[in-house]
Amino acid sequence: MTEPLVARGIAFDLDGTLVDSAPGLSEAVDLALRDFGLPAAGVERLSTWIGNGADVMVERAVRWAEGDLSPEFLQKVRDKFDHYYADTAASGSRLYPQVKETLAVLAALDLPLGLVTNKPTPFIAPLLASLGIDSYFSLVIGGDDVVVKKPHPAPVYLMLGKLGLRASEMVFVGDSRNDIQCAQAAGCPCVGMTYGYNYGESIALTKPDRVLDHFADLLPTLGLSSLKDQEA
Repeated sequence: MTEPLVARGIAFDLDGTLVDSAPGLSEAVDLALRDFGLPAAGVERLSTWIGNGADVMVERAVRWAEGDLSPEFLQKVRDKFDHYYADTAASGSRLYPQVKETLAVLAALDLPLGLVTNKPTPFIAPLLASLGIDSYFSLVIGGDDVVVKKPHPAPVYLMLGKLGLRASEMVFVGDSRNDIQCAQAAGCPCVGMTYGYNYGESIALTKPDRVLDHFADLLPTLGLSSLKDQEA
């Protein structure tokens, strides 16, 4: 039997781990592209561009659409994306199954729960509130809160410092190689989810400490009772 991971704190990625946000992101990107006479990419293609922050996602979209890749034009498209995403973020996002129930169990244990995401910081709080999970997190670090984003370990270092934890004491949970590489570089044990957005690759290729198919599987992975047992 695999030994459970021991945690004094848990950090989560957002897009692709807690939230299926691709529909809202895709709608905003496609509207921005349309404003400049470029073709829409669609949600399936867009989902392979998620994970490195909005600037990189927009650049990937413009490159695919064979648009102008100058910094000036990319900034114009990014500004349009921000404008549209303010409206599509909540309506185009949904929690993955059993995320809210699992977070509630973990929060009730007085474990500090953190969020480390490359999503632009201004969009995070409204999205968490709209999904009803904003109260679970002790600390949120967004893409605008650090100079370098995941897969660089800087955001995890920041979280460890603010929570007063050693790297070995915090488990990082994510769905993409950016998350796993970030956690590994920081020295944190990590869990990879098989769903979400990982550029079409298996998350197992990045060799996280555990690979899970369902978010609720995190509880027994941490040595806790399953949701079914807790609800019994």
